[in-house]
Amino acid sequence: MIEVDHLTRVFRTYKKQAGFWGGVKGLVKRDFEETAAAKDISFRIAEGEFVGFLGPNGAGKTTTLKMLSGLIYPTSGSARVAGFDPTKRENAYRRLFALVLGQKNQLWWDLPAIESFNLLRAIYGLPPEQFRQTLDELVDLLTVRDKLNVMVRELSLGERMKMELIAALLHRPRVLFLDEPTIGLDVVSQKAVRQFLRAYNRKHRVTILLTSHYMADIKELCERVIVIHKGVKIYDGALARLENAGGAKKKIVTFVPADGSFPEAWQSQHGETKRADDGKFTLRVPGERVVAVAQEILTTGPVADITIEDLPLEDVIAEFFNAQI
Repeated sequence: MIEVDHLTRVFRTYKKQAGFWGGVKGLVKRDFEETAAAKDISFRIAEGEFVGFLGPNGAGKTTTLKMLSGLIYPTSGSARVAGFDPTKRENAYRRLFALVLGQKNQLWWDLPAIESFNLLRAIYGLPPEQFRQTLDELVDLLTVRDKLNVMVRELSLGERMKMELIAALLHRPRVLFLDEPTIGLDVVSQKAVRQFLRAYNRKHRVTILLTSHYMADIKELCERVIVIHKGVKIYDGALARLENAGGAKKKIVTFVPADGSFPEAWQSQHGETKRADDGKFTLRVPGERVVAVAQEILTTGPVADITIEDLPLEDVIAEFFNAQI
């Protein structure tokens, strides 16, 4: 369904010298800096696959999605989605895919969501019966029927994202590009969006390419991941193998001593322990030892607060990348 061959995008930016005379010199001679947001990326995605597209901030994930959507042109290389060349921006292709950007809205802010949906029905020329059937299915799956006539600006962030997903799927695309669809959402909303995407993918066999900074999104939805780092693809394969690289199986344990103090020997006993100025301890612990370490903390001294979290995705990728070089 998606074929990417040696896709590269280089951005050329003007480097202005400081001060007034720097601006004057720029009128005569300009210095430019080239940055490769995506560099020689190649991969294949079959119809119906749900693939995670991972990387730190600035890795080139959004740039790649925009090239696949035809929003920007590649500097070199090529891509085909369902047989179409995205750079040609054919109407038939634009009806075939949808792009959801978690930090950008496509709905009219001052109108109820249903008004934007009706506008999209007219833009795509959807038959009334098909539009109503699709809309009914989506609002029921996302449980937002009672919010259709509420102005978008008055919806919660989670409700707005659900409406954005409905808007993207009204024309029944075969390919869905998702860029951080759960960013900023609370835990309950994240779970609801993940459940919807999983159910929709299984029912309609939509090909989905998902970027996310939340490891929970990737673990629950994707068996395969593609990882890029500084514009270069460094991994394409099973999520399990990435986890087995070591970083993803670690946990971060953070605790605050009740009286601000804790035995001095504690830090020397745990190599990956940091102590902040406010007395808070942060440990990186192998997943299989997290229960034992938590019990040890609680029996060593009085604790005011303790939390256990997954290692940030950026750190998992960094550890994996460092293991490859």
